[in-house]
Amino acid sequence: MRTALLIPLLVIVGIVVVYTLRHYLFTLNRLFGTHRQPYVDIGVADWPHVSVLVPAHNEEKVIAGMLDALLAADYPADRLVIVPINDRSTDGTRAILDAYAARHPARVKPYHRTDGRPGKAAALAEAFPTIAGEVHLIFDADYLPGQGLIKQLVAPFFDPEVGAVMGRVVPLNVSRSLLTRLLDLERSGGYQVDQQARMNLDLVPQYGGTVGGVRRSALEAVDGWREDTLAEDTDVTYRLILGGWQVVYQNRSECYEEVPETWPTRIRQIKRWARGHNQALAAYTGRILAKPAHLRPLVALDGLLLLGVFAMGPLLLIGWGLATTLYYLGYQISTGILPILAVATYSTLGNFAAFFEVATAARLDGSRNRIRLLPFLLFGFLVSLTSVSVATLSQLVGRFRGEDHTWQKTERYRNGPSIGGPA
Repeated sequence: MRTALLIPLLVIVGIVVVYTLRHYLFTLNRLFGTHRQPYVDIGVADWPHVSVLVPAHNEEKVIAGMLDALLAADYPADRLVIVPINDRSTDGTRAILDAYAARHPARVKPYHRTDGRPGKAAALAEAFPTIAGEVHLIFDADYLPGQGLIKQLVAPFFDPEVGAVMGRVVPLNVSRSLLTRLLDLERSGGYQVDQQARMNLDLVPQYGGTVGGVRRSALEAVDGWREDTLAEDTDVTYRLILGGWQVVYQNRSECYEEVPETWPTRIRQIKRWARGHNQALAAYTGRILAKPAHLRPLVALDGLLLLGVFAMGPLLLIGWGLATTLYYLGYQISTGILPILAVATYSTLGNFAAFFEVATAARLDGSRNRIRLLPFLLFGFLVSLTSVSVATLSQLVGRFRGEDHTWQKTERYRNGPSIGGPA
């Protein structure tokens, strides 16, 4: 009985230690390694025709602000078309989009969906064949891009090997609550350290689907958007990498988002991400393990670790359950297994490796005062751990009744159309 419990516990301990070392590797790389931004200095070029896609479902509070920002972008107006994809909104979204299209008929061309499978992935898949341009940029409706962001995201596509680009996400409502401040720290660690370190080390930066872009021909080469996926961004990242394309992260290409301001909203967001990432884990682990010839071993390893991020929550809970059971069966803590699990697990939760990562990101951002919030991150990580585990369990049960592809929208907090939008 003890052996049957000990073997899986040892496996979990090993996995946790690998993820802990991964945190440290990325953090040390950002502190002491070379910062790789090969496309950041491209400011003058023969800019290609670009289509900006903005999937939207009931976004009347924020969509006007996004359109105003895009219309003000520093990009040749005759080479930029804005395509809001309205997926059967029941609020004022359609009216706002049509008003902008009437005022800017050559620049704003809404695509209205009235049937078919709901959800962001399905919306992109349906609209894709009708949208021109070799470069497609995709933004969430609540994001606010700066004037120079379009050029920054387009620049990497001058490299013919680049299939997708991701910019950095920065919260704009940081001061609203303790939660928004904690999410600002998490975003900083995830982008300033994790994403940039993977870019530095030539590993697997992830296309995130909220502020980035794809090359049309690359997407066509890997069979386009899939409407049956819960995380279209992770799905496309792995199909592009397996297809031999490069994914690029641009750390200076910042776009501003609304992060959840309440814990229930945050929990729903985490659960949505976990279900989508777990779906990709099931779909692509085998293909990564098959070791396509063009994938270097370290790239394949990083791809597997990135796929498994949301599986760590359930594994940690299982590990603690196994360790506790072994303890009550008489397996003494002096044997060393429980201390190893405790240290490795707590590191992953944030006391060591992840805290080190977040603190480093705050330092690199020049906002050291935020480091005082680090102890509160433990609560945030525990909420994430529980939410991801619940989402994974419900997903396993859901395999017997089909996945849910409805829109899983994050609550918006702005008060409606911005200046320049319809009243």
